[in-house]
Amino acid sequence: MVRRKDMSLNFAAVSARPGCEPGQELVPRQQGLGLEPVRDTLLYVPSGLQPRQPVPLILLLHGTGGEAAGGLSLLSAFAETHKIVLAAPSSRGSIWDGVGGAFGPDVHMINRALERIFTLVLVDPGRIAVAGFSDGASYALALGLANGDLFSRVIAFSPGFVPPVPHSGRPRFFVSHGDGDTVLPIDRTSRRLVPALQANGCDVTYREFRGPHTIPAGIGQEAVDWLRWQN
Repeated sequence: MVRRKDMSLNFAAVSARPGCEPGQELVPRQQGLGLEPVRDTLLYVPSGLQPRQPVPLILLLHGTGGEAAGGLSLLSAFAETHKIVLAAPSSRGSIWDGVGGAFGPDVHMINRALERIFTLVLVDPGRIAVAGFSDGASYALALGLANGDLFSRVIAFSPGFVPPVPHSGRPRFFVSHGDGDTVLPIDRTSRRLVPALQANGCDVTYREFRGPHTIPAGIGQEAVDWLRWQN
């Protein structure tokens, strides 16, 4: 784990922040942001949002070899009932850059996506989360630690490790892992990284479940309930 350092050295930091009011009324739908010709970021806007009322946002990160649609599917079942806007980028390569090496293109792409989303959606600054599965969960932990002043909540489903980043802010964490995971065995991953996060003063809610490398519906529901973001 890396302690807080000069943020000018934080290559996992994003600068996008909510604030301006969108210039158009939101239409409930799933759409691409049009930032990339391939592997574009997807935005899902649920129905029934109140005009000019700030809404919560979750940034969803897919696992190895995935793309935006896979990220969106992590919590899409709960978007309508909880009235949460979802955004799912695609990594530039088969894995997220901070997981496979140095931070760079993926952070820049996520920043551009957030900048665009904040012009389209009136996002509540106090209700922004980052979530991910597998390698996406490891990346979510890194982004959350590095941008805790933006992401107040971090959800990591079956993470592998915590990429070393400077810390900013004090986000809260929800981590889950299956005790039968053979892709990222729990003894080498969450059972080590959760105590490490807690030793660094992080507020962590940890759930182990009986099962493989997956997200059971009950765990997904608990993670969304843990946010306590009901309108």
